[in-house]
Amino acid sequence: MVVETIICGGAVAPSVSFGCSVVNPDHFQFHCFVSPKRVELPRLRFCTLAAKRSPKRLKYSAPRFTKEGDLLYVEVDPLGSDIWKLEPVVQLLKEGAVGVIPTDTVYAIVCDLKSHSAIERLRRIKNIEASKPLSILCHSFRDIDTYTMGFPRGSGQGQTNIFRAVKHCLPGPYTFILPASKELPKQCTRYGTATAKYAPRKNVGVRMPNDVICQAVLEKMDAPLISTSVKWPKEDQWMLDPVVIADTYEPEGLDFVVGGGIRVADPSTVVDMTGSAPTILRQGKGQKQDWMVVKDEKDSVILEGELPIPHTA
Repeated sequence: MVVETIICGGAVAPSVSFGCSVVNPDHFQFHCFVSPKRVELPRLRFCTLAAKRSPKRLKYSAPRFTKEGDLLYVEVDPLGSDIWKLEPVVQLLKEGAVGVIPTDTVYAIVCDLKSHSAIERLRRIKNIEASKPLSILCHSFRDIDTYTMGFPRGSGQGQTNIFRAVKHCLPGPYTFILPASKELPKQCTRYGTATAKYAPRKNVGVRMPNDVICQAVLEKMDAPLISTSVKWPKEDQWMLDPVVIADTYEPEGLDFVVGGGIRVADPSTVVDMTGSAPTILRQGKGQKQDWMVVKDEKDSVILEGELPIPHTA
């Protein structure tokens, strides 16, 4: 009796043979032969699949990350137990990639604020006109103070300290429109018309999402991320399933998708901070605060030359 066994402990393993000879019925002799021959073994791959998942979802269900063509799909626990999976995503963003990450509202298409070519590609992928402003995702108030003129701190003459009130809302599901600073790329604030070129002010929507995955990405970046919400290409509706997003936008040139579960169609509340009072332009997931006013229904239509609502999650 001879049994051939290959021990798969690494990339290369010896061939081991076991032999058995009978001297008499009451006595057995066993022999072990180790062959010097080395056997090349393929790397082991492990894959855990959830039960009762659709074939399309199984396409992206490896426990770490997979590449489907040119698209990298990373599935991360929404509670953040496996944040380490985001390392290749951060590296891709720093190299100029455009991809999708979750926020505390809906999914967002993002790219590095410092990469002008990535910003242009983001606009092409999402088909956003050059006249439409973009939003930024920030990790901290320091980022907000760097790329905008910041929130009013108040004065000793009765002016409200908006900054103190905002600190109770962020991180959270709000987009605050603030005057942009010179540090912000013009690609985020330009309106694309000759008259707007000389507009006295440029503004940008600012978000600080209360989402573990999103904040983990932002923490590793050297600057905020340019952001726009993910919608169906030909419909004004949010896309909430990361697998569907990957299948839909991969042909458009998207580089990666971070899946953090299916979201709810509840976008951020957009608040304009550039006027005399903080004004809600779009009511969303963020609750109205006492220091906010609601834009009158008769004024809800944004006329040409007025501040448009940024493409924001």
